[in-house]
Amino acid sequence: MTITITPYLLYADVDAALGFLSRAFGFEEVLRYTGAEGRVNHAEASLGDSHVYLGDPTTAGSPYRNPAALGAATVLVMVDGVDDVDALCERARAAGAQITEEPADQDYGDRRFGAADPEGHKWYFAQKIAQTAPEDWGATTPAEV
Repeated sequence: MTITITPYLLYADVDAALGFLSRAFGFEEVLRYTGAEGRVNHAEASLGDSHVYLGDPTTAGSPYRNPAALGAATVLVMVDGVDDVDALCERARAAGAQITEEPADQDYGDRRFGAADPEGHKWYFAQKIAQTAPEDWGATTPAEV
């Protein structure tokens, strides 16, 4: 059995989010559903073999607030397998992403940067630069716990 976990991020403006994710990070729109009121209610975008769903929760009475309105992160989306983290960071910066962490080598063998999209969702993009055993950077595996 193949199991897939797909983040479903809520945006007040799904149309704008799709454009930003494409310009900044290279996502490709897979589909969109526009409701009767003319707003994009659901969309799907892909990056490589992975997908992210986007939804608009702004129906009447919805308690939804995006991370920018809350002033706090609600989720961090980790994207592994990037070919060139530094180039992607510059692309994201040029597209208006807020770079929250500049590209840096991590003890666990990744080179990673952090960014926030216009609605405040937090993204990390990582490129594997070394194979590092968990115990070499302080992690444990279930057999060690």
